[in-house]
Amino acid sequence: MPETEELIDAALTAARGRDVRLAERQLDRLVVGTGGPDAVAEVDAALLRRLTRDVGRLWSRGWQPVDLARLAHRRLGPRPARLLHDVLAVQRRELPDPVPQWWDEQLRELDARVWWTKESSHLAAWAAREGIDRVTAMREAVDALALVVALPPIAVLRPPPGATGARPATGTARGGSGSRILDRVRALLAKAESTTFPAEAEALTGKAQELIARHRLDEALLAAETQRSDLPGGVRLSTDAPYAGAKALLVQEVAAANGCESVWSDDLGFATVLGWPADLDAVELLYTSLLVQATAAMLAGRGERRASSGRRTRGYDDAFLNAFALRIGERLRAATAAASQQAAQEAGAERLLPVLAARGEAVREQLETLFPGVTRSRLTVRDEEGWASGTAAADRASLDVGDPRGARQVRGGRRGRR
Repeated sequence: MPETEELIDAALTAARGRDVRLAERQLDRLVVGTGGPDAVAEVDAALLRRLTRDVGRLWSRGWQPVDLARLAHRRLGPRPARLLHDVLAVQRRELPDPVPQWWDEQLRELDARVWWTKESSHLAAWAAREGIDRVTAMREAVDALALVVALPPIAVLRPPPGATGARPATGTARGGSGSRILDRVRALLAKAESTTFPAEAEALTGKAQELIARHRLDEALLAAETQRSDLPGGVRLSTDAPYAGAKALLVQEVAAANGCESVWSDDLGFATVLGWPADLDAVELLYTSLLVQATAAMLAGRGERRASSGRRTRGYDDAFLNAFALRIGERLRAATAAASQQAAQEAGAERLLPVLAARGEAVREQLETLFPGVTRSRLTVRDEEGWASGTAAADRASLDVGDPRGARQVRGGRRGRR
């Protein structure tokens, strides 16, 4: 009889191939195991060890727990993703020190914890918890392993646990930010998302961007005065289907308005935003809120379409969201420019502008270092009605904090990695 590891290898190879019948045969062999009295427990324990080992290899290749969980949910579904949450909990015990706080925060966010009694009984316990049979559980475990071993290297945004010479970890907008300004922004955006009155949402979102812009400028001046050793970092934001391209464009527009750069990895379902810690917090907050507002406006716009238009909903939605992103980006940049002008008058342009220029250059250098092969893709719009409706919706949610000239037509593109 073959060894347990050989059975796992055979099942994995078959799962990654195109022969469905062979994959099922190899899976059946793995379910039975080597035939000994403890064969089932041996297979389960070996499979968990293999998943734990291969997941651990991802960290030096740029992956973080939330990245893996997000992609597993996207490609495999919620149940296999929860299986990998368990693997993350097991793998956490094997991590070398130091383990940064943000790592454990991600695990808590995913509820990745050891809830079963023995490793040899994990798969059986997980199957019972999910209400599935052993064959289904084994198939999904092998599929999860196939996903893990096939993942490509991505940009290392934060040093993995145990790394030396680590850069300071960047904050995220999840949970408490540690900044009263950003907590106020979070509260304003939550109100903007919940209100049914466009004028109120406009005022709330506009005030949020104004606070963000002033916070960013204050942070830049403080860092320059205290000679802090912060460096630009990064965060990944989900751009899952549907309308992934429009979501990536919204990320780019929000990032550009807040001194950040973004790169879209379409195949992996996320956009990477590079910038300074406080700016990354602001981008994540704004993107999340504006996506909620844009989606609500899009759904409302569908009901306002002419019954005789005969246009497909998907083309309308895509054009709507792209137009919304470009117009909102223009408004955000106007708000930032107004805040910068006021700050320059208060602090002195000769003091503020060199600081902003140096920080912007540092972010661009980080972009060139992590993504040397970035290209631009052209924006294509196929539904004029959707474009007009999206622009109008963005105007209704306009961030009128210093742009007396009103809106102007812009050309947009988005960065993508090939």
